[in-house]
Amino acid sequence: MMHVLSFTDFEGMLEELFETAERLKREPLGEALRNRTLAMIFEKASTRTRVSFEVAMTQLGGHAIYLSPKEMQMGRGESIADTARTLSRYVDAVLIRAKRHEDVVEFARHSEVPVINGLTELEHPCQALSDFFTMRELRGELEGARLAYVGDGNNVCHSLMLGSAMLGMHFSCATPEGYEPRKEVLERALSIAELTGATVEVVHSPEKAVRDADFIYTDVWVSMGQEEEEQERLRRFRDFQVNSELLRHAPGAKVMHCLPAKRGLEITDEVMDGESSVVWQQAENRLHVQKAVLLKLLRP
Repeated sequence: MMHVLSFTDFEGMLEELFETAERLKREPLGEALRNRTLAMIFEKASTRTRVSFEVAMTQLGGHAIYLSPKEMQMGRGESIADTARTLSRYVDAVLIRAKRHEDVVEFARHSEVPVINGLTELEHPCQALSDFFTMRELRGELEGARLAYVGDGNNVCHSLMLGSAMLGMHFSCATPEGYEPRKEVLERALSIAELTGATVEVVHSPEKAVRDADFIYTDVWVSMGQEEEEQERLRRFRDFQVNSELLRHAPGAKVMHCLPAKRGLEITDEVMDGESSVVWQQAENRLHVQKAVLLKLLRP
């Protein structure tokens, strides 16, 4: 049994997952997870993660159950450990979108079935996995590819940074001072990069980060739970918008966004709807990669 709590949990199986997702995108499997059930616990709002996992289970012949903490005993004080022990007796895997990464780790510690991180404040591993699959579709070989991330050093940035290091890519993050990725995640990525030949850097100039990039990636400036910081963040990030002017520093680069997007803030309509955008291909691939992950975890 394995859990997917961090992108690094995909170590040693990335190529297998990519090949499976590629095959499933061409030829869906109808009954591979027949009679299997995925419980989905969401403490935060979700569109793509919830729908892609639920549809993935359905298309593979299984079933998904949506659980809101407000409607569970966990929302009334039952411990995470007791909830994990109980659900393990009913379902075959649990997907959790949580406010605190520590809660997902705690759940996994007491679970007898695989636990999947559907987003925490620390990482978003399944999002990043589908992003790298999209890059692979577009470019082929990922080793040596250049990925520039422009914006907040958040959970998505963390998973992309770790994944880039594991895949031998060159990762550059441009973010305002004070909004850099967490030090412990950066150090972990740097240690992995030493083994793979990747490079990882954090800069404060979007133009420097995107120079010669194959892919430019951005995310919202104000994530869920940061609403009180909104005005300060909008002020600090205003020079980190992905727009046509920034793209002039990276001719030919493809633009990515994990969605939802705040059009006119971190990305302009012109770019998001333009020829450089692969946002919708990226969004679709969540479904195919999620199916690959579920097969890896649940297929007998």
